[in-house]
Amino acid sequence: MAKVVHFEIPSDEPQKSMDFYANVFGWKFSKWGDEAYWLVEAGPEDAPGINGAIIKKRAPEHPLTNSILVTDIDETIEAIKKNGCELVVPKTEFPQIGLLAYFKDPDGNLMGIWQKI
Repeated sequence: MAKVVHFEIPSDEPQKSMDFYANVFGWKFSKWGDEAYWLVEAGPEDAPGINGAIIKKRAPEHPLTNSILVTDIDETIEAIKKNGCELVVPKTEFPQIGLLAYFKDPDGNLMGIWQKI
């Protein structure tokens, strides 16, 4: 069984979005690397829920995405394809983070799969 472990909220104005989420929900943010990407701490580790990120929107249709933690990304990619869905971003390694790929589910929703390394 695999669990959703991360979300990404795309934003045209990341600072405005971060201000909103900080003021309304108390979220904390930290810049990740050289990317226009800010990690979200959305609550204490021992509380229910997941953390995520605010990402600079790359296109007008850039959707909010969730990523699912898997034990074997290659096996999961094959299962996605075998079950009639499309891989839209190939497996990419992020040092010290893991392997990440994106697919469209049967309704065309963009989802991520993530394997820790």
